[in-house]
Amino acid sequence: MALGGNLAGPSGDVAATLIAALQSLAAQGFEIAAVSRFYATPAHPPGSGPNYVNACARLHANRSPLDVLAGLHSVEAAFGRVRGARWAARGLDLDLLAVGQTILPDAETEAAWRALTPDEQLIRTPQTLILPHPRMAERAFVLIPLAEIAPQWHHPSLGKTVKELVAALPEAEKAAIHPLSGRVGGESPLVITALTP
Repeated sequence: MALGGNLAGPSGDVAATLIAALQSLAAQGFEIAAVSRFYATPAHPPGSGPNYVNACARLHANRSPLDVLAGLHSVEAAFGRVRGARWAARGLDLDLLAVGQTILPDAETEAAWRALTPDEQLIRTPQTLILPHPRMAERAFVLIPLAEIAPQWHHPSLGKTVKELVAALPEAEKAAIHPLSGRVGGESPLVITALTP
């Protein structure tokens, strides 16, 4: 799961919001198995708003992918997320990146969504869950934190590990992402692992 935001919310700054969201997920019965460090990242697309704080978490839950997604959406809604313009500034964004090696709804559809041009991405929204997330393999703000908690996870369509996907990113994109200083969340029991690269 990827989590991020670029607007302060009722819980405080963005980092505090992300910690509160993880706590809400735990209260829903999700096991938070690992959490990456929190990163300062440029807004996507460039110039679309304040910089983000992004992270990734590995969740365990005995639920279907659609039920997991519903749980993420319910936490977003509880934090005031209203889905409007694509890539608009937001206080909390929770994205289901992958569920093991599952491809949904099928390999052909997943590949078609991965192949969309940037212009198509802006205007088209899938009406069903696409797994793995069709944009995850091209976004440094997702892959760099994900590499801390799942470097050897293989993308089931691309056949590459997260570590390999990070290595293929443009150096300028990687250089624009910086871990926030110190351990975010202090001694929060939710931060079970905060691995360094």
